[in-house]
Amino acid sequence: MSQKKLNIESTYKSKDTEEFLDRIFYRRVGYAMALAARSLGLTPNAVTLISVIFGVAAGHLFFYQNTTVNWIGVLFLVIAEALDGADGQLARMTNTHSRYGRIFDGVAGNLWFISIYLHMSARFVIEGGTSYIFLIAVIAGISHSFQSAMADLYRVFYLYFVQGKDKDIDDLDEVKETYSKLSWINSPFKKFLLRVYINYTHEQYLLARKVRELYRYIKNNFNGFIPDWFRKEYRKLNKPMIKYQNILTTNTRMIVLFITLFLGNILHYFLFELIALNGVLIYFVIEEEKIHKYLLNLLRERNQDV
Repeated sequence: MSQKKLNIESTYKSKDTEEFLDRIFYRRVGYAMALAARSLGLTPNAVTLISVIFGVAAGHLFFYQNTTVNWIGVLFLVIAEALDGADGQLARMTNTHSRYGRIFDGVAGNLWFISIYLHMSARFVIEGGTSYIFLIAVIAGISHSFQSAMADLYRVFYLYFVQGKDKDIDDLDEVKETYSKLSWINSPFKKFLLRVYINYTHEQYLLARKVRELYRYIKNNFNGFIPDWFRKEYRKLNKPMIKYQNILTTNTRMIVLFITLFLGNILHYFLFELIALNGVLIYFVIEEEKIHKYLLNLLRERNQDV
């Protein structure tokens, strides 16, 4: 294995959870961007901000009924996605992780898609479609938020149970306490990010119960130490579910978005979001909760036998 490949893979969150398209394209491009950003002295948050500019601009370019302009929008969105990976790669490369940076990274993706949904809905109306498309867009956006939240939650816990990485698992009570101590006058940006994060976490907690119960059981009964046999069993049962996580995140919806953009009917994209992706979400959460219930019971039985 080349040194370059080793260096790139060292910036992955986890090889297990990286999508095929990310491994062959986005992480490679993102790694080059992260190296460039480091040489320029840019912070991960600065890279995230640049991704917001490209992503929001892409949404605006999708408004126009011009194929060339639309292709530039596609290019901008691909750049935004690469930058979205680059900020995390830069953070891991420079060991500059922060809660606020992680939250800002999530907010950035939402800003892209707000721009995309609004501009493409406006285009739909101008082309003679119903103005109800804006209501459909809002519902699709809410669905998008739940889909991304649940995919992210189970990925975070996969990294904890399989690799022992708990940097991204926050105590919600502690987050709320930090939020309450911040002032809108003195720290408006941080307070805004924490408000968004609290809402986001509540979305996750609505559906995921057994995975959090399993996490608490490990913390309370094993002091956070994960037995090796359990780690292997967890990976065996949950690794096949990663493909559903990946469907619910950005790459799949971007491909469908590009197809519907050039077919000329954004309604088809929103239907994909509302029907296909929500169907995957329901199946994914039900199966994950079954798996975590089984693992929790198995762990309790083994613990009682010791």
